Amino acid sequence: MSLNVLIVDDEPAARFGIARALEREGYIIEEAPDLLSANSILETFTPAVVILDVKLAGESGLDYLPELVSRRNAPVVLVVTGQGNERVAVEAMKKGAFDYLPKPFDLDELRLLTRNAAQVYALRSENQRLKAVILDVETHGEIIGSSPQIKAVYRLIDRVAETEVSVLIGGESGTGKELVAREIHRLSKRSGNFVPINCSAVPAELVESELFGHEAGSFTGANKRRIGRFETANNGTIFLDEIADMRLDVQAKLLRVLEDRVLTRVGSNEQIGFNARFISATNRQLLKAIDEGAFREDLYYRLSTVSIDVPALRDRNSDIPILANEFCERFSHAYRGKKLEISGPAFEALIRYDWPGNIRQLRNAIERAVVLCDDEITLDNLPDEIAGFSSRTMGSSPSTDVLKEASSEAQAIVELREAKREFEARYIEKCLEVAQGNITRAAKLLGLHRQSLQQKIKELGLTKKFSLK
Repeated sequence: MSLNVLIVDDEPAARFGIARALEREGYIIEEAPDLLSANSILETFTPAVVILDVKLAGESGLDYLPELVSRRNAPVVLVVTGQGNERVAVEAMKKGAFDYLPKPFDLDELRLLTRNAAQVYALRSENQRLKAVILDVETHGEIIGSSPQIKAVYRLIDRVAETEVSVLIGGESGTGKELVAREIHRLSKRSGNFVPINCSAVPAELVESELFGHEAGSFTGANKRRIGRFETANNGTIFLDEIADMRLDVQAKLLRVLEDRVLTRVGSNEQIGFNARFISATNRQLLKAIDEGAFREDLYYRLSTVSIDVPALRDRNSDIPILANEFCERFSHAYRGKKLEISGPAFEALIRYDWPGNIRQLRNAIERAVVLCDDEITLDNLPDEIAGFSSRTMGSSPSTDVLKEASSEAQAIVELREAKREFEARYIEKCLEVAQGNITRAAKLLGLHRQSLQQKIKELGLTKKFSLK
């Protein structure tokens, strides 16, 4: 299977040389001249390897590294540095880079390091898959969870992805409505872009220009033609988040676009045909908004051929340990360079809390705890409002059955250290096999110092199979 590689470099010649060398090796290449372009590409492209120049025009690739390596399904990152800039290379590796390439680089070395990085990505993916089997964790793209409530969402995603119907996604803020929309697009046959639009974030005076585009001179400040977001989504998916906040006059124009599949740029009479799927999301009751005259009833029925309600986190309580463990692993790798654990009392507090901010709030709480804790996340590392829901306090809590189910799952995760030890041994063993027993090369693959790897080999009892030399 071909692997994806993203090249982030502000020099066109450098991007061209790297892309040409790697395309011959069978890699699928995307290029970005800056970090804004890189983030845009990452919305629809999942690279196994990112080749990142640490010194971009007016930007720092080094500062971008923690964000890159903390992503779910994080890529393996190779950084490109100037000649003789080993200090920057060392700092980059501390922030999560796999290895570095000094400019001007040798193409054979580029191919070798990319191949090694791709192998590490494959090993990480396999390791995650095996962990999911042990934990009985189900994932659907970026969506994580095994509760009956989220499995019902998985089934709806699978069904609507194969069709072209408009989908309305409901749910509280922070439940992951955009992830559901992205997964529908990912599983569909559409080859175009996934274009998210937050209807509440676009200034009222610019909303038509943003959605439909404009011609030069159509209003003050319109110095040149602009292609709107709808046109950029041709043959793809348009995701209208917070659709309830759209102005009524814009709703009327959106309805026409949905009915006729044509749009008109501001300042033009030309009708432009386009083909995109519409997925909308809201955290409000649209039927109530219709009764209040704030939302068009005809548009509602156009947008909601199929409705998907994403459950609040408190209603899928048994997924909390799974999500907490996932976020803990992701952030501890990004910020601490090692896997941290969550204590039993901390897990109990996480399960008992009602999470008004849903998954977004849980993610932020775990990120904060990873930064503040020593070697284990404890109650003291959680925000006061969450830590107060441990067993030492009284107050509102989930029903006994739900709490018992979630607590037993949390306990299973806490007691998985031995299983994780086995995974670690298998992971290191595979890297050593890839490196043909070479400790130095295997240490590079793993992102460890040679001495650290030697110590791990001793601890995991692998000395009978592999030499420490």
